[in-house]
Amino acid sequence: MNLELRHLKVVCAIAETGSVTKAASALGLAQPALTAQLQRIERTLGGPLFERDRRGARPTALGELVLERARVLLPAMKGLQDEAARLAGAGTGLNQYRFGGVNSPILGRLVHRLTTDQPHAQISTYASWYVDELAQLVLGGRLDYALAGVCGDATPSAEYGLTWQAVAVDAVFVVLPEAHPLATRDEVDLADLAGEQWVAAPGDGCFGDCFASACARAGFTPRKVYETDIRGSTDLVEAGAAVALCQATFRPVSGLVTRPLAGAPLRWRLLLGWHAESLAAGMAERILAYARAAYHDAIARNPNYRAWLLRNPTFGAQRPAAA
Repeated sequence: MNLELRHLKVVCAIAETGSVTKAASALGLAQPALTAQLQRIERTLGGPLFERDRRGARPTALGELVLERARVLLPAMKGLQDEAARLAGAGTGLNQYRFGGVNSPILGRLVHRLTTDQPHAQISTYASWYVDELAQLVLGGRLDYALAGVCGDATPSAEYGLTWQAVAVDAVFVVLPEAHPLATRDEVDLADLAGEQWVAAPGDGCFGDCFASACARAGFTPRKVYETDIRGSTDLVEAGAAVALCQATFRPVSGLVTRPLAGAPLRWRLLLGWHAESLAAGMAERILAYARAAYHDAIARNPNYRAWLLRNPTFGAQRPAAA
């Protein structure tokens, strides 16, 4: 048997988990199948790679040697694959655009503007709840651009080496049923929501440290947070079982209203990201201009938020950086 990269991944998985059983689970394999594969690897290399007993699996001297080399080879091969994918995937140059979005309020309008200006462009989209997943796909050359949001002044992880530019900074509003006692107010104090149940969609959002900190400043600890998809969140709010945070650009369905939180204690920054070494980087400034124009399109259809922005000029679309 010839040793392959997948065999090195098996050895690393066993070492990292400390157990053949746990490694099999992590790799999505049956434990007997992984054991048989490990035995074939050991026969190929001429000796046992792990000492196995009730306490788990520990590398032998031969195992440490293989792990040392594997931990160099596997990242190097991953880097090669990522660079090749970026070149091959973006090889059509200016005629192919692959976008990923995290619950983005402007992706549809951005695509519309792009297809209007370039009718023959090949455009694809990918939805994810998580910024890190999109960043990995951009790094791996499977997406050209990521539209993502982060709470407050946070920034996406630098681990993926992407360039990020702000499209807009929005306030975070609260969604209430029309019959809610606070629904008639122009704005709602976060403290007045201390007794509410909350609901949120999964993934990246403001239901984390930012929200907990804002509630603490308002003098309370939030009650239980339900987690479901956007439709489920809307249903729970409409039923009066919970309230929800939302991007200020969100236009509620019939029976719901959105209201600003007094003092804007939570902010949502909409970002566009790309890899500086990809061919897509050459079009990044133009795509960023499309994104900002798409944001203005969204605001134009939301008169309540447009009026709020006039009173709060530090929010809204971000100006291009000076050259």
